Parts: sequence; structure tokens; C-alpha cells
Amino acid sequence: MNLKLQIRNFVVLFFFSCAAFAQDVALFRQFNGRYDFTIIGNTLNTSENNLNNFCTITTSSSATLNMGVNDEIEKAYLYWAGSGTGDWNVVLNGVPITSERNFAYFQNDLDYFCAFTDVTSQILSTGNGNYTLSDLDVSPFLDANHYCNNRTNFAGWAIVIIYKNESFPLNQINVYDGLQGVSRTQNHLTLTLNSLNVIDNAGSKIGFIAWEGDVNLPTAGFTESLKINGHILSNALNPANNAFNGTNSFTNSRTLYNMDLDVYEIQNYIQINDESVEIQLTSEQDFVMISTILTKLNNQLPDATISIDNVALECNSRRIMVDYTVYNLDSTNPLRAEVPIAIYADGNLIEQTLTVPPIPIGGSYSDTIFLTIPDEIPNDFTLKFVVDDTGNGTGIVTELDETNNEFSVSISMLVSPEFNLLDKILACNEGLKKGTFDFSHYEEMVKVDPDHVVHFFNSQEEAQANQNPIPNTNHYVASSTPKEIFVRIEDENCYSITSFLLDTKNCPPTVYNAVTANDDGWNDFFFIRGLRDIFVNFKLSIYNRWGTLVWTGNNNTENWYGQATKGIQIGGNDLPDGTYYYVLDLNDPDYKTPLTGYVYLTR
Repeated sequence: MNLKLQIRNFVVLFFFSCAAFAQDVALFRQFNGRYDFTIIGNTLNTSENNLNNFCTITTSSSATLNMGVNDEIEKAYLYWAGSGTGDWNVVLNGVPITSERNFAYFQNDLDYFCAFTDVTSQILSTGNGNYTLSDLDVSPFLDANHYCNNRTNFAGWAIVIIYKNESFPLNQINVYDGLQGVSRTQNHLTLTLNSLNVIDNAGSKIGFIAWEGDVNLPTAGFTESLKINGHILSNALNPANNAFNGTNSFTNSRTLYNMDLDVYEIQNYIQINDESVEIQLTSEQDFVMISTILTKLNNQLPDATISIDNVALECNSRRIMVDYTVYNLDSTNPLRAEVPIAIYADGNLIEQTLTVPPIPIGGSYSDTIFLTIPDEIPNDFTLKFVVDDTGNGTGIVTELDETNNEFSVSISMLVSPEFNLLDKILACNEGLKKGTFDFSHYEEMVKVDPDHVVHFFNSQEEAQANQNPIPNTNHYVASSTPKEIFVRIEDENCYSITSFLLDTKNCPPTVYNAVTANDDGWNDFFFIRGLRDIFVNFKLSIYNRWGTLVWTGNNNTENWYGQATKGIQIGGNDLPDGTYYYVLDLNDPDYKTPLTGYVYLTR
């Protein structure tokens, strides 16, 4: 470790002898053709240094490179930076790296550095995957009385990838680098980017690698702004008053502590035939350094389209689940993160959402959203998704085609089928409220739509579960009544449940007026069908031909077997053959007049 520090000190001393020639941010390389750029990288700070009193910074971190199959890497430039006079030797995926170009910045008696190395060969050899930069150690320079107390302790790294793709339009990519900054003691910085060739300003963008910006600065009352040609730059990740705030436009990260990998669209701020642009950075509180600026000037634009992939409905619910996809297919530029999506039902705005990640050329982003359809929207309506719509028909992204942002589907909410009400069915009481019923005709009577499917159940639970339907509806025996029968009416999506009652009534009894009391099993007693256990309060009286009462019975006594239980009994209680008369008092409110008649007894 001591040897390494000695080497550092030597390099630093040598560097300061020529530092004045390397500080200004100036054009380093220019690429003309079907090119674009991307940046990967990561911070070594484990949290924001502005509001956290810490002095420990890790020595390694990782980032992922994920280029497309038709992307050809042209150049890959590694930048790393930190507090102190410089650590010029690092390791990338196990390969030792030594700085080829050194940059330094001196502010408030404190040194800061940035280093550069061309790593194109290594990136081409490794390709897509995880890249870990390690052995970047600024801890020897940190102490509580300087960087940590000043809250400017940081370190991080980035790889600029210049790549081409034959599907791209002709672009011009410029790479500017150096190390310049602003702070509360030096509030303003103006950078002039020369060597531009603006043929078409549509789709133009500018990218920054910046160091030591804080998400919590500036505080109220202080100003921080980034301007191009006098226009303030801002986007969803980088507000107008805090441009450098620890964010990564390429991953949509907000936790790139104390460094920034930011990209802005600038097509509205440059003009065709411009040969330079002016960058103005103002900060009254936050300390920010810029080491690298990239510009792309071309006709490259995204083309956001959207589709509704699936709509999941539930019966009798106004809440629906929608799967949708945002595409960037016929485009020449990635679609930025957080593009607004407006959702309409019959033309009424009902919900808004955003895309989450940037969408690459030819890529897509799928998501799911739950929507509650307002009650005033009819059950049959048109659902429309519009991408790049803030809710009033206007967007925030300039696109190749501004007319293909919407997708509509017709929705029919799922509601339980309508049905006809069913009346109570009455059958004769067969004893103790037992009855036999035929309700097979109710299958058609309950339907409003002949295509509905109908089943009958003994309980509501079985009807809801669609289990154990009643198999025989034309001869259904209810052991007791009243009995509620549940009806399940189904269409292709939903079902309804209704019910009707089965009940019994006491039908007129049938009298069989012949008794052959000879114990042969036929007509041995006076049989009256529909009497016992039906008219439970009946009273039956038997009289002989002279009107003498010879027998009485009720629901709790035996039947009459031609025997006398009343009056004078001579020679036993068996009555002689002959004609007898009965009086049957049913004691039922529906049968107020007793039934009378004769019965013939023989043995």
C-alpha cells in the first residue's frame, strides 16, 4: 500500500505541472454515422454525503451492460473520479487499469480528480454482463476535518459506450471531457461546446457525467440551474432547481449517490445549422463538477405506441384489471422513462399512470393496472389507453409519429343474468307436511334469455358452489315443508341465484266405505286416504243404523276394525255385519263442515 501511495504522489506532482492544460471541458472525440451512446457506472458512496456524517467509502461497485444484438460497440471510455489528489490505478473485472489521461480540480484548499482510460478492447472481449470496478481507494485522502466535514467525500466511475447500429439514422456524437465545477464560492460556469453540426434538431440530446451533486441541495432560498442556450434543462429525474441530484437517466435510479449520469432532450433549445451551444451551470450552494459531456444531434426520435393486452372482469364489480404494453418499435431513439399514460372510459378521464423504465429501440414495457369504473359509466363502454398524454390530450415527448398513441377496446361489464320471479308451489300434504312436487317447468319460466343455463339446489351454499344439483325436478319429494328451493341461472360469465317455496296443503280425504274385518290383509279396517298425519286434529265417529255411537277415534288411536268401543257391548266388542254411518270432523279451517257417509261392515 505504501508503494502505491508513493506512485500516486509522483503522478500527482507530475500532473500539477501540466494541470492547467487539461482542466477545461473540451472536445475529445467526434463520431459521425449511425451512432448513439449509452453510459453505465456506479457510485462508491453508500449513501448521500450531504446529510450523513460518514467518512467511509467503498472501494468497488458494479453496473450491468446490456447492449442489443445488432449493436456494435465502437468505443468504450472509462472515467473514474473522487476526492483527493488521485488514485490512478484501478481494476475492472479483474483487469488492472492505469489512467491514460488525468484531470484535477482544486476548490477551497481541497483536491479532486478524474481519470480516463480507453477500455474498448476489454468491453468488446467481455460483452454484455456485469462490470465491477474495484481498488478505487480514496480513503487515504479522507479525514473528518477536510472532505468529510465539508461533505464532499465521494468516489465513482462510469463507462461511456459509443456504438452503432445499421438501423440508426445518421447521427453526430461528440464527446467532451475535462474537469470543471461550480460551488457557493464560484457560482457560475459557462461551457461552450464547439464543433457541432446541427442538420436536424429533432431528437437531439445531451448527456452529462457529473460528480458530487446532492439530492438535498440546494435548500430553500438557493439556486441551482443547468441551462443550454439560455433554456433551463429539467426532466422527471432532474428538477429545474436541482439538475445534479444523484440520478441515472439510463437506469432511472435515484440512488446514484453524489454522481450523475444524466441525459436531456435538447431539440427545442438548438437550431438547425448551429455550430456550438452554450452550457451555463449555476449553483449558490451545492458543489458540482462536470467531467464529461456527450451530444447527439440527429433526427432520432422515439415512437410510443400502446396496446391493451387483456382485461380481467369480475361479476358485479366495477373494478377491472388491465394488462397493457407500451412499445417503442418503429423508432430511432429510446423512449424516456416516466412517460404519462391517460386512461379514458367513453371519453372520460378515469386514471393516469406512467411508464417506469426507459424503453429501448424495438423494446417494450408491460404492466398491469387496476381501474375502478365510475358508476356513471354504462356497463357497455369504450376503454381507451393513450400513451404520452398528460390527461388533456397533450404529451411531453416529441415522437416520429404523433398520431399512433392510443388503443381502444370495447368493454361489457359482467353482471349477473336477469331472471323471472317464481311463485310458490303447493302440493297435497302426504303426512307431516311431506309433499311430492313437479317444478320441471320452472327451468324455462325463470329464464329471461333462452340461452341461460338453470339448475336447482337444496341450499344456497350448494347453489353458489354449483354442487349437488337436484336431478329429478318432476318428482321431487320434500320430507317436510315449507321447503326453499334455490335456482342458479348462468350465462357464459356470471350467475344469479333466486329461490321459490314448496309448501303443502291439506287436500280433501278419500273415504273407502267397505270394511271386511276378516284379517286377510284386505280392507280389514276403515281406510280414509289423506287423513292420518295430515288432519292431525280430526275426530271420527261411527254410528249404527239406529244412531247409536259405537266407536270414536282420532290421529292418536287405531283405525276402526269393526269393533265397538262405545255403548252396550253384548257378546263381545265385534260389531255385526251391516251398514254403519260415520261423521268425520276434520277440525281444519278449510273444512268447517264435517264429512258424513256410510260404511258397510262384513266379516
